[in-house]
Amino acid sequence: MTWIQMPPAQGRFPRPVWLERPVVFTDDPMPGLPPRVFLLSPARAGGERMGLLLNPRAAFALASEFQQKGAAVGALFEFASGLYFRGKLAYARAFGRGPRGGSGALAIVPGRGLMDVEQRITAEELRAIGEVPVDLRDARYREALVRDAELLASRLGKRGEAVLLGSIATGKYADVLLDILGDRLLFPPSFVGRGDMSRGGLLLRCVRAGMELPYAPLRGAIRHGPRPPRLPR
Repeated sequence: MTWIQMPPAQGRFPRPVWLERPVVFTDDPMPGLPPRVFLLSPARAGGERMGLLLNPRAAFALASEFQQKGAAVGALFEFASGLYFRGKLAYARAFGRGPRGGSGALAIVPGRGLMDVEQRITAEELRAIGEVPVDLRDARYREALVRDAELLASRLGKRGEAVLLGSIATGKYADVLLDILGDRLLFPPSFVGRGDMSRGGLLLRCVRAGMELPYAPLRGAIRHGPRPPRLPR
């Protein structure tokens, strides 16, 4: 596909921490299974709830910890997004199988590419992330995502899979990832037609039941569909 070019990003992007973990060869709890890395769409880093974390008068535990020594990307996005990201995070932690030395749960972070959900960031870094739109026309967003998707593709090998837990109805994540990962990029078909809250609830139910959803290749998939029945209470 053709990107609309905007001014290039200034400076170098930080190298993703999830690629620099030392490789430790231990007994594989699931021998013979290829890596399966979950890619979590981002919460809005410049939104009102993220602003609460940056408020120096905030007294709740996560804000105090974050302002003093930083906090994990996953925890910050969960706070900002609520049920949807909580479901994605719990699901990816439960079922992710990272490549040797890598993470099975990566968040798409504007301007930073793919980040391990456990990686800590500072208030200054969150402010910088909030300034980058989730827009492929913006080089700061696009170039970091392309860089890390290419690195992930090399780490997955031929048998590994990446599962996108996010919207496939638009191309803001799916198109660039599909260009690089090809048939290794999967998604849960049960996401089609569901809203964010329904997706989050579905993922949390799967975690409690210890059952993964079925996946399908994103290439050639139907990205829009009717709303499925509501989840039973």
